[in-house]
Amino acid sequence: MDKKVLLTGFDPFAGEPVNPALEAVKRLNCKKTSNVKLVAYEIPTVFAKSIQHVISAIEKEQPDVVICIGQAGGRTQITPERIAINVDDARIPDNEQQQPVDEPIVQSGPAAYFSTLPIKKMVEAMRAAGVPAAVSNTAGTFVCNHLFYGLMHYLQSYSPHIRGGFIHIPYLPEQTLNSGAPSLCLDHIVKGLEIAAITAANAEEDIKVIGGELH
Repeated sequence: MDKKVLLTGFDPFAGEPVNPALEAVKRLNCKKTSNVKLVAYEIPTVFAKSIQHVISAIEKEQPDVVICIGQAGGRTQITPERIAINVDDARIPDNEQQQPVDEPIVQSGPAAYFSTLPIKKMVEAMRAAGVPAAVSNTAGTFVCNHLFYGLMHYLQSYSPHIRGGFIHIPYLPEQTLNSGAPSLCLDHIVKGLEIAAITAANAEEDIKVIGGELH
């Protein structure tokens, strides 16, 4: 039986003309391999609204796997996230000018949720295909972490059979022309995300390899 992976990408924020997450998932929408179908949705970079949009997409699509994707400016690799924490602490406002500080995402919710994706196997598969990738141990405290935590809370509460998680990706080259920040071309991002999605759909268990950090 075919498996379905729901991919989501945020709209542009913080004055950027594009968001690489959205550009990448648009290319992957409706793509199908031998046994995996990808579907993609645009998500607003807005705190509570982002979770509502993803829940609606899950209820409509009934996927086997959900992977939310966001931009992490300054990173050099595609980075599946290990953990989401129960706090909003926004350095900048979201796209509706909300800027929560030190607020829980879910009142009385657990301190954190771990991804249920095979993050190390995904990283290994991307690297094997020549795409720079690494495990990340922080999803920040902005809308990306907010959505990641909200997704995992929903899945654990209502759809524990669906696996889910979050991936951060670097800037596109056109976003860094004046800053010199690291970037990755869209073709490599799309390739990496497709490999990650297919790996997540087909891998029942993760692998145990080094993926930690010293700091």
